[in-house]
Amino acid sequence: MNKKSFIPFLVVASMFVGCGSENKLQTDNPLLTAYETPFNVPPFDKIKDEHFKPAFEEALKQHNLEIDSIINNSEEPTFDNTIVALEGSGSLLNNVSTVFYNLNSAHTNDSIQSLAKELAPQLSAHGDEINLNAKLFARVKSVYDNKAKFPLDAEDQKLLEETYKGFVRSGANLSDSDKEKLKKINAEISVLTTQFGQNLLAETNAYELVVDKAEDLAGLPEGLKSAAAETAKAKGKDGKWVFTLSNPSVMPFLQYADNRELRKQIWDAYQKRGNNDNESDNKEILTKIANLRLEKAKLLGYSSHAAYVLEESMAANPTNVYQLLNKLWAPAINKAKVEAADIQKEIEAAQDTFQVAPYDWRYYAEKIRVKRFALNEEEIKPYFSLASVREGAFETATKLFGITFVALNNVPTYHEEVEVYEVKDKDGSHLGLLYADFFPRESKRGGAWMTSYRSQSTKEGKRVAPVISIVCNFTKPVGDQPALLTFDEASTLFHEFGHALHGLLSNVKYQSLAGTSVSRDFVELPSQIMENWAADPEVLKTYAKHYKTGEAIPDSLITKMENAGTFDQGFATTEYLAASLLDLDYHATQQPITGDVNAFEKAAMNKVGLIDAIIPRYRSTYFQHVFSGGYSAGYYAYIWAEVLDSDAFAAFKEKGLFDQVTAESFRKNILEKGGTANPADLYKAFRGKDPDPVHLMKKRGLN
Repeated sequence: MNKKSFIPFLVVASMFVGCGSENKLQTDNPLLTAYETPFNVPPFDKIKDEHFKPAFEEALKQHNLEIDSIINNSEEPTFDNTIVALEGSGSLLNNVSTVFYNLNSAHTNDSIQSLAKELAPQLSAHGDEINLNAKLFARVKSVYDNKAKFPLDAEDQKLLEETYKGFVRSGANLSDSDKEKLKKINAEISVLTTQFGQNLLAETNAYELVVDKAEDLAGLPEGLKSAAAETAKAKGKDGKWVFTLSNPSVMPFLQYADNRELRKQIWDAYQKRGNNDNESDNKEILTKIANLRLEKAKLLGYSSHAAYVLEESMAANPTNVYQLLNKLWAPAINKAKVEAADIQKEIEAAQDTFQVAPYDWRYYAEKIRVKRFALNEEEIKPYFSLASVREGAFETATKLFGITFVALNNVPTYHEEVEVYEVKDKDGSHLGLLYADFFPRESKRGGAWMTSYRSQSTKEGKRVAPVISIVCNFTKPVGDQPALLTFDEASTLFHEFGHALHGLLSNVKYQSLAGTSVSRDFVELPSQIMENWAADPEVLKTYAKHYKTGEAIPDSLITKMENAGTFDQGFATTEYLAASLLDLDYHATQQPITGDVNAFEKAAMNKVGLIDAIIPRYRSTYFQHVFSGGYSAGYYAYIWAEVLDSDAFAAFKEKGLFDQVTAESFRKNILEKGGTANPADLYKAFRGKDPDPVHLMKKRGLN
């Protein structure tokens, strides 16, 4: 998450009305005492659900006292007594909220979800009380207006600029009446976005496709059938097979199941999440979120929510984003139409008469892949055990940056499946900790992400090491067989690991400018560039090893993978662009959205000519990235950053995959710098020029 003001990003804002806690409770609360753990990580083994509420109460009280001391300082406002003091305030609140909200995403329960709902409006109010405090803003503005008086280096100046902008963009210049309107809007948004995510998790967990006839499993790989049998057993349905809406279950089912009716059933459940007119329905919620965001943007002087958000991005405004997406749309949809025609021929060759539907696409695309490239994904998976892929990512980082990873077993974790590694620099010094949580469970939301338990900073001249976490949802081990990944899953691990490197290698003064605290359309560069190494033949030979024999992936299979590299990219690019355009349509509108969400979505897709056989990668009611995850008006960032990562990787291809001069430049100018400078300037410092989109078009086979 990008932290653009001194309010911790996980604190969606607000005054927890504390009733005071008993001293004993405070003393016994592991969230409120010094962490007596290795590397000062959160004491997960001691934290209980009942500790969070009193911890938030105390943390909010302390934060308010810290803010009061800044406001009431009788000395003239200076960079140190105002800006640096603000930067350092709220550390306890940040610690408590970081643990709480990470657990809410990765290992939640009814108690945590209930408290999250309760906290949302109160934390929102707390943030507003600070950001809209006239006396506090007056001090910040005084420092900003008189910055020439202070001996500030470039990073100091950036912190001052971001702090000042954070107040202005939070409404500090509004009238008192408009400030009250803004507070109400922020509180409503915080509640609704929390509810959206909880509804989606409930919908995902509620569905099961129960198969009780072996013949209905025709076409499915043995590993998938075994996993479904284990899921059934865990749910008390021995002798049956249970498939769920978690990606490692639903996606391969759609890819391999011969039974078209069952494919349709699980697909319908997947694409109707949050759209079932039940207690977990998200249609009205997302409409309210979009309209409240628009109302807030206009209150702050912007024409739309997208205009407000994109002001702080490399793209700068909605027009530039639309131009990029529309430029890519034409070649993508044209290629998708060719792919659809190929699938239709495959259907007709099997003497079937139906038109290709979304639940047919992956199934027939896989058949075409096998015929055209003699490549079956099940042939690939034995070479991509989770352990091999993880070590491949580690080894890539070692070759590039000299850093090493040491497994730890003496550090508390929030779940038994979580792994922890100490990360050391090339000289053996401590860089940070990496948590890794790889497998799906009902207490974890879907998808994959990187987060932090402690961001990097510098205090009293010493680097405070970060504690970073990557969370994924990969296929679990089955019986004696280790977790075997698809190549897409292997790429996802490298992707999230790239985000982790951004956090781990950060080397700045101020926590709010550290690591991934950059614009949305720049933050994906470090993650997406790592995917290039995951797919490079030279690197594949070092980590893709058969889990039984230890043999490296053969050249013949790598050649097949390369030949199939741009296969189905019309589909992949189109479904992604469709979601990006849908996000922008919701948030670039200058008028409130009225009417049915499904009709809005259909109109948006008809406008660009999306074909019936493809739906957006995320339909509106389960588009968590934008309605609950911080990517509103920003889902385009992945493709924007792909322009950067394709161009950046070209620099390595020109000089050598592990060229040390290029790697050092990438580390010093991108990974270490965080948000301490303009992203375009950072990129030019690395590459020596602006990025060239030709590398992206070639990579996706769209040129």
